[in-house]
Amino acid sequence: MLHHTLITEMADCSSQGGGTMNAMEMAMKMEQEAVDFYTTCAGKTNNPIGKKMFLSIVEDEKYHLACAAKVVQGQEFKPAETTPLQDMKAIFDQNKEAMLQRVSSTTDELDALETGMKMEKETVAFYQKAAAQAANAEEKAFFECLIKDEEEHFAIFQNTHSFLSDTGNWFMWDEHSIVEG
Repeated sequence: MLHHTLITEMADCSSQGGGTMNAMEMAMKMEQEAVDFYTTCAGKTNNPIGKKMFLSIVEDEKYHLACAAKVVQGQEFKPAETTPLQDMKAIFDQNKEAMLQRVSSTTDELDALETGMKMEKETVAFYQKAAAQAANAEEKAFFECLIKDEEEHFAIFQNTHSFLSDTGNWFMWDEHSIVEG
């Protein structure tokens, strides 16, 4: 997968004291890969809520790309007005009845969620290193913002995977319950 290859390539560049791809360029490539992957996932899932979930995360990743471009141009970026968890809660609240019905999932859907979790975990690790080595305060703030969003993406995928795998054991996120009522 390209995502893993990019992270490995960046690690190799930094361990060799340089390279042609800096952390911001890498972040933009990773975010674009996420847009492409999650768009494909949205197109393949038959679950309407799963489709909305993936498309919501696509919008997050597109916003990250736009913010990265601003940071690269020396402009100030602004974190999104809502968090990924808030966006998912809104989707689930709007689709509560459908959400609470047992929905069978395909192996492909579960695999997509597992791949998403792996991508988000790798991305968080990369952004943590990038924040620690940021060229300036704006880059550091940008990477720290991305870390929060990507951790929430991971939690969304993990929770959704658990829900689709075994609805009876779905962890409802005590402090951040997605489905209330």
